[in-house]
Amino acid sequence: MLAIRSILAPTDFSEHSHVSLRYAVGLAEKFGATLHLLHVLPDMIPPSPDVMLSPAMPPEYYTESEEASKEALARTLDPAWGTPPQVVTNTRWGEPVDGIVTYANEQAIELIVVATHGRHGLSHALLGSAAERIIREAPCPVLSIREPHA
Repeated sequence: MLAIRSILAPTDFSEHSHVSLRYAVGLAEKFGATLHLLHVLPDMIPPSPDVMLSPAMPPEYYTESEEASKEALARTLDPAWGTPPQVVTNTRWGEPVDGIVTYANEQAIELIVVATHGRHGLSHALLGSAAERIIREAPCPVLSIREPHA
């Protein structure tokens, strides 16, 4: 039988990610797996080749953003979705896909459950798909959840 002991559910706190979180919670409960909730905070300042020319945000910005994300992670799960045996929350700074893949490697994650926004055409070509990149780069299987249409 397939045994999954660790599931990663990255979230950007959007409605799309709430749909995938419901799946991740159910799977974690069914398999008795640890559920890892991860929010990657995007760096707001593009890197500059000259460190002296790079603008800097005040340290409070980073501290407050990280604390707000941790609080949001702590209250993001709805008890009606199920009860995983263990929930681990974490935040990272950086590019979201890189942060998710790096976390999955570091924590030996066995399944990633990720939301897809279902973009098509020009918006997909211009914006790309984070879910597609995660699928290509992840060290484990990825379950991509698309919000059902009403």
